[in-house]
Amino acid sequence: QIQLAESGGGSVTAGGSLRLSCAASRFHYRHSCMACFRQSPGKQRERVGEVYGDGRITYADSVKGRFTLSRDNADVLYLQMTDLQPEDTAMYYCATDHKYCDNFANARYWGQGTQVTVSA
Repeated sequence: QIQLAESGGGSVTAGGSLRLSCAASRFHYRHSCMACFRQSPGKQRERVGEVYGDGRITYADSVKGRFTLSRDNADVLYLQMTDLQPEDTAMYYCATDHKYCDNFANARYWGQGTQVTVSA
């Protein structure tokens, strides 16, 4: 069983920055694909971005240019968020599953989430 743990959430005012971290207890394969999602109350879960084993990083249009995903040699995933806006307020989750790199919605392993709140 793979366990993921997010950290780094908090409250900021609009225009502020936060960095989220996501660490896994283990992986089936090193440098497995990882993804970040977010969900606001009453809204569907929304993808933020993905990091793939070949180094590719993709982003949702809503965060492109403001958010940056990265991963270190220990496979800790980081989400650097800048120019945060109230609409970025959500619970942020990370996920991983080497079987669902093309469809993270079906990933078996998810973190517990970390709350990001942005006030105007």
